Amino acid sequence: MTTVLERVRSGREAAGERWRGAPRWVRWALLVAVIAFFYALPNREFYQYLGPIPTPGANFTQVLFTVSIYVLLAVGLNIVVGFAGLLDLGYFGFFAVGAYTVAVLTSPSSNVKTLWPWLLVVPLAIGLTMLSGVMLGTPTLRLRGDYLAIVTLGFAEMIRIAAVSSDFLKGQRGFNQIPHPPGKYADGKPFFGVLDARPYYWLVLTLIILVVIGVRNLTHSRVGRAWISIREDEDAAQLMGVPTFKFKLWAFASGAAIAGLAGALFAGKQNFVNSQNFELLNSIIILAAVIFGGSGNIVGAIVGGGLVAYMIERFRGIELFGVELYEYRFLIFGLVLVVMMIFRPEGLIPNRRRAAEFKDRRKEVIVGE
Repeated sequence: MTTVLERVRSGREAAGERWRGAPRWVRWALLVAVIAFFYALPNREFYQYLGPIPTPGANFTQVLFTVSIYVLLAVGLNIVVGFAGLLDLGYFGFFAVGAYTVAVLTSPSSNVKTLWPWLLVVPLAIGLTMLSGVMLGTPTLRLRGDYLAIVTLGFAEMIRIAAVSSDFLKGQRGFNQIPHPPGKYADGKPFFGVLDARPYYWLVLTLIILVVIGVRNLTHSRVGRAWISIREDEDAAQLMGVPTFKFKLWAFASGAAIAGLAGALFAGKQNFVNSQNFELLNSIIILAAVIFGGSGNIVGAIVGGGLVAYMIERFRGIELFGVELYEYRFLIFGLVLVVMMIFRPEGLIPNRRRAAEFKDRRKEVIVGE
């Protein structure tokens, strides 16, 4: 078994080297082809030829929208966990802040009664979510490891309990008639309607591309190098003159802003927001997606977020020996994670530094044996 796994790892490393050594135009052409594939994916004329990929028990375009939201959240959490090395178990709380900001300021059922248009509220939702990240991070980012994880877990629970018990946030009754994003066809029909999820998916996919470009540029800047130094050894980074608290707060705020954007998009699509949309389990799933795909790698976070969201929805409508597998989706998901952590703990597509660390550890284990 060990020999087989080593051969698989060697093959993946060789493929990675070939990719990095390929001409720039080849990499760009492949990237454009992948992006075109995902833009074409929600069209029935296209996905009907993809065999078992479409979900039989759920609307495939709706599943794609859910997958795209998870991918956006995974990219944001990857900044906090993957680049800065901060264990955040309450990330979905920022998603809730973004969604509720849109709901409170746009819904007719809100006590505020402002009825602002969706597009005007989105920047405000991102700003408020970033501010909540700064407010949470300022007193807590001096903590590390498990202690920080417990504090962020408490934050998510505070948001959930406030959503359930506060009359202002409407509890399970929620906010209805949240406006959709603007846009109309030539005949006056709204581009973002109720039944067709494709425009929402295309909108989120476009924003994912823009966010990935921004995050990639940020991680290749002085800020990204500071995050990596903090992740590797915070004490050493501080001794070398890196203002660790400032850059950790920056990572927290950046990740929160992306979660707030995802929450605003979710509210605009669903047209309804209530407390049941923001369970703690969702935070755990997003964190598992980042680790599953490869913490510290943007492509890994995208793959992890997409696969985890798709994996959970794929079992809907499938029966085995008279038992619907969707009821046991989290059991199956947990088993997959356990197997993954045993045989490939660095994730599907880890960054090179993390992959090298795990490779060295495996060599030490083999030598020790």
